[in-house]
Amino acid sequence: MSARATRRRVATQVWRQLPFFVWLVALWMLLWGQFTIVAFVTGVVAAVFVTRVFRLPPVELSGRVNLWWGLVFVIQFAVALVRGSLTVALQVLDFRRLPGTAIIAVPLRVDDDLIMTHTGVTASLIPGSLIVDADRDRRILYLHVIGVRSDRDVERQRQSVLKWEERIIRAVGSKAQVERVASARAGGVS
Repeated sequence: MSARATRRRVATQVWRQLPFFVWLVALWMLLWGQFTIVAFVTGVVAAVFVTRVFRLPPVELSGRVNLWWGLVFVIQFAVALVRGSLTVALQVLDFRRLPGTAIIAVPLRVDDDLIMTHTGVTASLIPGSLIVDADRDRRILYLHVIGVRSDRDVERQRQSVLKWEERIIRAVGSKAQVERVASARAGGVS
């Protein structure tokens, strides 16, 4: 392999990993609650350290971001946060009965680590559910949910997670993933 081809390959890898590097710097600044030059510089140092010491395989991004579906995701996520918080608060304050709980398995529709991670994080951030395990090979998320009293409630929770997966795919998934979710939805397959 020529030196020119090697430089091109390295440059391509750097550009592919740039969004994750930027995310690490932003996360560092958010963790410290400071948006200053010092926080930025220390975030860059921390991101370089993390990306060099903990070498992870590169994650392939779809290269597609749909701003409309991204906005839909953000708005629906904010609504779900408020609704989940109120629901959990009401369940805690209802002394007449204990909220039912369950561990449910949710088989995801697409085979993508990044989509699975985003779906799991989203499901865990909404009050009332928490990811307890993820089976990467079979693409199954296991959630602990509260407020479950029947099989119908379990199925509603499962469909809710699948809906979050669909929203994430529509916002950042590849065209093939969008088509797969759309065909599964049209065929009534979840």
